[in-house]
Amino acid sequence: MKTRSPWTWVPTLYFAEGIPYVSVMTIAVIMFKRFGMSNGDIALYSSWLYLPWTVKFLWSPFVDLFKSKRWWIVTMQLIIGACMAGIALSLPGPHWFQYSMGFFWLLAFSSATHDIAADGFYMFGLNDKDQAFFVGIRNTFYRIAMISGQGLLVVLAGELEESSLPSWAQSIGNIPFAWATTFGLMALMFIGFGLYHRFILPKPQKDILIAPRKPKDIFREFWLTFLTFIQKKNSLLAVAFLLFYRFSEAQLIKLSSPFLLDSREVGGLGLSTIAVGTIYGIVGVIALIAGGILGGILISKDGLKKWIWPMVLCMTMPNFTSIYFAYAQPESLWLINAGIAFEQFGYGFGFTAYMVFMLQFAKGIHQTAHYAICTGLMAFGMMLPGFKAGAIQEQLGYQHFFIYVMVCAIVPIILVKFIYPKLEEKHDPDGV
Repeated sequence: MKTRSPWTWVPTLYFAEGIPYVSVMTIAVIMFKRFGMSNGDIALYSSWLYLPWTVKFLWSPFVDLFKSKRWWIVTMQLIIGACMAGIALSLPGPHWFQYSMGFFWLLAFSSATHDIAADGFYMFGLNDKDQAFFVGIRNTFYRIAMISGQGLLVVLAGELEESSLPSWAQSIGNIPFAWATTFGLMALMFIGFGLYHRFILPKPQKDILIAPRKPKDIFREFWLTFLTFIQKKNSLLAVAFLLFYRFSEAQLIKLSSPFLLDSREVGGLGLSTIAVGTIYGIVGVIALIAGGILGGILISKDGLKKWIWPMVLCMTMPNFTSIYFAYAQPESLWLINAGIAFEQFGYGFGFTAYMVFMLQFAKGIHQTAHYAICTGLMAFGMMLPGFKAGAIQEQLGYQHFFIYVMVCAIVPIILVKFIYPKLEEKHDPDGV
């Protein structure tokens, strides 16, 4: 195998993994709002886009069976680029929503498949020592992708919305032109990623010389992963925890950006696209990372059992901030930035318990597959509550909606009460 420094491909691979996810989960929500869609429709349709990440474990065995992980990575990046180009070309047209949703669906499935291949290639392409060393690097560049997507790209779209159009684009309109240009640039980025990784990714022997397996063996192993997952100690309680720990957040996150963008007359804060991109994409993500780092340090030092109660309570922080914003409708950007930083720090800190719980519960036989099931349950727990969040907000208004979301935070608190006695200082691989 030709030696390649991991520095030449690990950062770019995980940056490329983060951008499509944030495009589907966050950028699409802001774009739909700027195109004039109602909150109910935004929450409903964008929630469906979680589905590929929810069920990606269903086709993960086939990524192992056919071709190499390297081939899947390069192919998916080129398809992602093509999907983004399709979105860009769809937005100026009369049927922009139908066509763009089709491309978003294909983008989501391609991104979920890319995640499977990238994580597998990471283990094939690095030895144990390098895997441990670069785990922080990969997470950092994934977070940088979050900042770039939620922040820089949204700010770019906002700047283009307010700029003068060239003569040939005046019939399109500022908002379609701005977002079409933004997605067009992302398409070029991913075509570049695909070509770059085509030449720069190493060719590990484990990825090339995969022993052929019969389809019946793959399916038998596939069903065995589910059986062993269900047979784990306290599995039903763990599934409930994975589904409902983010029950409140799943609803709030769908309306956070629309709330900031909506006019003050309808209960929002009336901020510009540029301001929302800066607040959530830069200030918010930095606070989220800081909360996650602190949470990781504390759990690694004292264990999950000691910190799970403070962390689940910190998941309610965004609810307090949103209620205050809805009633006070502050105009100070400094105050709004501080509030978003406070809430995102709480989410980052509280979410650490959830991630560590998944890692611990997945340990044992079929660890990789069980972790994929856990992440699928996480995505499912985010998808279902989000479906009706927009309709509920339109019925209640922002003030009462945020109070309702606060009440929903009782659900994960109750689950922690039941899961807490099952936690151990030293984790048993066959239990919680």
